[in-house]
Amino acid sequence: MASRYNEVYRYSLENPERFWGKAAEQITWYKPPDRVLDITHPPFYRWFPGGVLNTCYNVLDRHVEQGRGNQPALIYDSPVTATQQIYTYQDLLDLVARCAYGLSRMGVVKGDRVVIYMPMVPEAVIAMLACARIGAVHSVVFGGFASPELATRINDAKPRLVISASCGIEITRIIPYKSLLDRAIEQSAAKPEHCIIVQRPELRASLVEGRDRDWSALMNGGRAPCVPVAATDPLYILYTSGTTGVPKGVVRDNGGHLVALHWSMKNIYGVDPGEVFWAASDVGWVVGHSYIVYAPLSAGCTTILYEGKSVGTPDPGAFWRVIAEHKVSVLFTAPTAFRAIKREDPQGDFIRKYDLSRFRTLFLAGERCDPDTLLWAQELLGVPVIDHWWQTETGWAIGGNAAGLGMLPVKPGSCTKPMPGYDVRVLDDTGSDVSPGTIGSIVVRLPLPPGNLVTLWNNDRDFVRTYLEIYPGYYLTGDAGYIDGEGYLWIMSRTDDIINTAGYRLSTGAMEEILASHPNVAECAVTGVADEVKGEVPLGFIVLKAGVTRERDQIIGELIRMVRDRIGPIASFKVAIIVKRLPKTRSGKILRGTMKKIADGEPYHVPATIDDPVILDEIRESLRAIGYPKK
Repeated sequence: MASRYNEVYRYSLENPERFWGKAAEQITWYKPPDRVLDITHPPFYRWFPGGVLNTCYNVLDRHVEQGRGNQPALIYDSPVTATQQIYTYQDLLDLVARCAYGLSRMGVVKGDRVVIYMPMVPEAVIAMLACARIGAVHSVVFGGFASPELATRINDAKPRLVISASCGIEITRIIPYKSLLDRAIEQSAAKPEHCIIVQRPELRASLVEGRDRDWSALMNGGRAPCVPVAATDPLYILYTSGTTGVPKGVVRDNGGHLVALHWSMKNIYGVDPGEVFWAASDVGWVVGHSYIVYAPLSAGCTTILYEGKSVGTPDPGAFWRVIAEHKVSVLFTAPTAFRAIKREDPQGDFIRKYDLSRFRTLFLAGERCDPDTLLWAQELLGVPVIDHWWQTETGWAIGGNAAGLGMLPVKPGSCTKPMPGYDVRVLDDTGSDVSPGTIGSIVVRLPLPPGNLVTLWNNDRDFVRTYLEIYPGYYLTGDAGYIDGEGYLWIMSRTDDIINTAGYRLSTGAMEEILASHPNVAECAVTGVADEVKGEVPLGFIVLKAGVTRERDQIIGELIRMVRDRIGPIASFKVAIIVKRLPKTRSGKILRGTMKKIADGEPYHVPATIDDPVILDEIRESLRAIGYPKK
């Protein structure tokens, strides 16, 4: 198939309103938009103003009305509970309508927020769609977060109620969600009126009288109809990592979000209605929102909800089993998963046990993909392996290789083509375009295409300051890279203090704040270092207060537990070293980048502004003592 990419991409930039207006015709509207794009209040652009629709209707009701009621919509595959269950579109519609009715009966109305703190169970998807059905704004919090992180999100979103579960399951370990939720509510100034709890047989939770309700009671009433909402009304809030302080609640609207995601399924992923699409992620992350729930269901596909360890150190055969059993056409996961499989099964012995004849494309995203992993997966599977790049803020791919438009040649590494709708540029510090091959800040010219964030929850000021102020007229991605002579975009690194661990964006600043609170710590720094499985993991550098005589291993153990307790196990904070001092410039700036290069075994230069170059030798020797660099 000859690629139509160049033609489509050019048209999307030259005629964005015609391009997205045509895409919007694939969506069912109660009232069509007055116009495609409102540019009257820059930088707060709005897509499809005047349009009225319902996202839940478009992902469920209309498919049932068009005869897809008996088609599988959601496959729940849970190896940790030895459970599999198939929900047709009719099944899912019935459950969502009942959940929506239960929420309405408890006082939830259009515009109210509902926090969802759930493991990977069908009730999480049902709750999300039930909120969309009645116009409530859901905010899903990843179940790996500890109570303090959950508390900040409750405090910011101020939900009418919280939906959670008695527990989650991590391989063989039971995670008591309800007790974590109780502690979060204690720590939060905002108090939800009610909590709805899914009682799982692995661990039943006690309910707070008057506040807590059982999920089964929520589901025993009638069925709620869809509530029409404006295209510009918020669909959900999703909090993303940033520097410490006020959390960043990314706001996604109903109309632009649905149009963009529906368009992406056919044109980027090349998936048709009725096919099986698997995003091996979590509903608590943006990939789960976009490509476990909304995009595949809007396109009439079958989506998979997998409860198990699919990222990090999975069973080498787990992916192949799911693909074979459920006849998956397209898989979307993080490079971390394939690095782990490569480590455990380098020759691909497990894959030969399964029939993968229906599998045709692997998409990787969430972190930088090293060329070795991409080429290994491509040779092993015999299908195209596509690295694509996007962010929580964008909701769908900024860069990729659009399978539905006809694939372009794949260049191994974090290398993509800008996707239709995204006018991607690389700028220097003065805001000027750099020449091909020159590294700079990657930005996207405004207005952003539909489906991207429209602001931060109750925080327009930080939305502008964080993303739009540094380069007026552009969205700052926070990534650095370059565009080569053939128009491919290469992603090289982050430009801020966010590190990417197994596809999860984590703030080193937040970790430093926790470490600095230890009574024995005088100063600290956290930087990301290369990891063969997770891509990048945090490494702590600790300076103790004078006179501390306690065992160093004991202090380090306490610090590791502090980060785990306050951020959660997803931080992967497992290594810290105690050093005499931190390398700094004369102005007091800690040289985190230089420490990272030493730990990674990369060449580095001694900055002219360093206050004492000998410190770098001390850092290098301390790192060698614990086995760094790894390569």
